[in-house]
Amino acid sequence: MPETSQTTHSPEDMADRHASKMAKKKAARDKIMATKEGEKGLIIVNTGAGKGKSSAGFGMILRCIAHEMPCAVVQFIKGAWDTGERRLIEEHFSNICQFYAMGEGFTWETQDRARDVAMAKRGWEKAKELIRNPEIRFVLLDEINIALRYDYLDIDEVVTFLRDEKPPMTHVALTGRNAKDALIEVADLVTEMTLVKHPFRSGIKGQKGVEF
Repeated sequence: MPETSQTTHSPEDMADRHASKMAKKKAARDKIMATKEGEKGLIIVNTGAGKGKSSAGFGMILRCIAHEMPCAVVQFIKGAWDTGERRLIEEHFSNICQFYAMGEGFTWETQDRARDVAMAKRGWEKAKELIRNPEIRFVLLDEINIALRYDYLDIDEVVTFLRDEKPPMTHVALTGRNAKDALIEVADLVTEMTLVKHPFRSGIKGQKGVEF
């Protein structure tokens, strides 16, 4: 059988090919970006069984702080926890980010539905107040999806408010697993965190700096 030879390219050839490929990608990207001119306040939903929903929400809060954009957080479930993000914001950035811890723990911890409902409604009233405030540019509603899942809050009321009363340039992020279909429908950006592996299943408890 005749011998086959593999084509080899010099480092210069490979660099030129890479540069040409990236130039084509940039041109295509620039063409797409040229059609994106509008701005609006987004409704953002982070949901799914995987870890990172609240972490992503607080990442956006930190971006707002860095850009000196007034922002706010309402925590619906983890209010009784001493979390790193709460400590950081309250101790160092309270001048630009308001923080309200309205919950008392997960429903299986309180074991008092009436109290959970009352706390969730109190949190929602505070959330509406913050969202309506024209000076606040971004509001994070942390774990509100859990309150909605257990019907502590009326999903129709939440969706109607976000659709009809949210100021046009205000961003609102809502986190928590099992986001309701109606919320996903009204949202502009929806991310579902997928669980692949979690240390909890191997007997590892939640750890400082990772979970809280």
